[in-house]
Amino acid sequence: MVRILGISAYYHDSAAALVQDGIIVAAAQEERFTRIKHDPDFPANAIRYCLEAGKTSLSQVDHVVFYDKPFLKFERILETYLAFAPRGFSSFRMAMMVWIKEKLFQKKLLLDELHKIDPAFQGESQILFAEHHQSHAASAFYPSPFSEAAILTMDGVGEWATTSMGMGRGNTLELLKEIRFPHSLGLLYSAFTYYTGFKVNSGEYKVMGLAPYGQPRFAQIILDHLIDVKPDGSFRMDMSYFNYCTGLTMTGEKFHHLFGGPPRKPEERITQREMDLAASIQAVVEEIVLRLTRSLAKETGCPNLCLAGGVALNCVANGKILRDGSFQRLWIQPASGDAGGALGAALAGHYWFLEQPRTPAHPLDAMNGAYLGPEFSQEEIERRLRDVGARFEVLDESGLLDASVTALTEEKALGWFQGRMEFGPRALGARSILGDARSPHMQSTLNLKVKFRESFRPFAPSVLREDVHQWFHLDGDSPYMLLVDDVQASQRLGMTDAQQQLFGIEKLNIPRSSIPAVTHVDYSARIQTVHRETNPRYHALIQRFKERTGCPVIVNTSFNVRGEPIVGSPEDAFRCFMGTGIETLAIGRCFLRKENQDPKLLTDYKDQFELD
Repeated sequence: MVRILGISAYYHDSAAALVQDGIIVAAAQEERFTRIKHDPDFPANAIRYCLEAGKTSLSQVDHVVFYDKPFLKFERILETYLAFAPRGFSSFRMAMMVWIKEKLFQKKLLLDELHKIDPAFQGESQILFAEHHQSHAASAFYPSPFSEAAILTMDGVGEWATTSMGMGRGNTLELLKEIRFPHSLGLLYSAFTYYTGFKVNSGEYKVMGLAPYGQPRFAQIILDHLIDVKPDGSFRMDMSYFNYCTGLTMTGEKFHHLFGGPPRKPEERITQREMDLAASIQAVVEEIVLRLTRSLAKETGCPNLCLAGGVALNCVANGKILRDGSFQRLWIQPASGDAGGALGAALAGHYWFLEQPRTPAHPLDAMNGAYLGPEFSQEEIERRLRDVGARFEVLDESGLLDASVTALTEEKALGWFQGRMEFGPRALGARSILGDARSPHMQSTLNLKVKFRESFRPFAPSVLREDVHQWFHLDGDSPYMLLVDDVQASQRLGMTDAQQQLFGIEKLNIPRSSIPAVTHVDYSARIQTVHRETNPRYHALIQRFKERTGCPVIVNTSFNVRGEPIVGSPEDAFRCFMGTGIETLAIGRCFLRKENQDPKLLTDYKDQFELD
């Protein structure tokens, strides 16, 4: 048996993944164990979990593959500071202290950390390094259902590459073209994330969610001043507007002058200006991505496309790629960001370095629905819940589904903790908070009383795969909540003349459809199709809800509060349940009701985590 362990670490979203004979056995982010959002540290807990799930030890692993090449990254940082000198000396000094102390000697650093996990691990000859975009490309192609596919990876920056195009065939993967730092679609989007008052590497999805409330009135200014885009999607940015090469912020004074003022301060009131900025950068990114994919389709002649990298989490752009029709089929790595680099590194080790044969797996993909994290037996769940003082009843399968559906139809928030934890940023029905999509109040209730987050943030629908086309324009698979499409016209509600006159965030509480809790202001939804093959209990829950209500759609959001990693253990789930407005909780076959709990265990939960 060939065992490959992949690791991503030391930037953000550290993770580990284990591949055995080409099969993805386990993958998890370190944040789920340490409870530190986007934890960048060495993923010791995630590695231990992966080895346990694979019933192996570190000394039995054939290779450990790191997801990028530190020396190439150091070269890029040095050359960037030299190009901009003498600007940025204070930033340069800070960066050099970290690199010279630790990152430049990363092989030794990795070796030391791995020896802490298993002193019998042999060492240097087993450690390999993949390039950053090679790891992203491997995570995109190798788990896909395609024997041949074009590959597009887009993110902030790896070593030098920010955008890469390639082709995968069988077990081979070739990167054909790249756009290099500092010209970066991911960093352009992050600059607007920073400028609109959200946290970089965390708040980009807020910009995407805010965009439909605005008008893209700044789009042409962006194209005229910030970025020069060619017909094939290649681009160059005017770096005089940006500060990320040498400074400690994303944007500079020239950028602020262009858009009429300084960046919005975090937690300040969001104005129409921020909505319009969000709409504008979203429109520009969509146009660039469509030009890139059309060009790639024309060059390769391939009907299949695989996506990865942080920009591939822009599900609005992904939906437009699919509807554009340049590619017939699209597959997106659910852990598209740096966490997924750990999985890509492991797969690159297996197929690229060791040249092992590859046969595409199940028609859906090889990701097992992204359910690759820890799970807990019923016995262990009951023991852990008793230890924290929880009061619960243990139900049979049918009783659990009935109690859960009753909670949903009574418009209660339901914590849902089942099976193996998801890998990637989305909760997919394993560590989720669920609600009734038909409720006109559920969106605001979940945002303000459960998640403690901004009111404009949309929620995703989970829909039975077999029913998706009756409710949404999408007629295909979207198991990872990475495609946005419109609610079917037959499900929409018309707006009155007075409602039509509302502008921006004023439209928030106007019901748009028969499933208003998951219908965004522009009639769109970020769709998750639920498949019986990968998550039978979640599928059965929605099926039971459909039998009771006629509706095969429920609200699905991640089981956490703002600033907190998704819950990883039954104890995490109980704490979140007791610290929020969640009224009911299903963990395994244990069912908990808030009113039955010891009031002494209620906590003020939302202030325990730094706002994202």
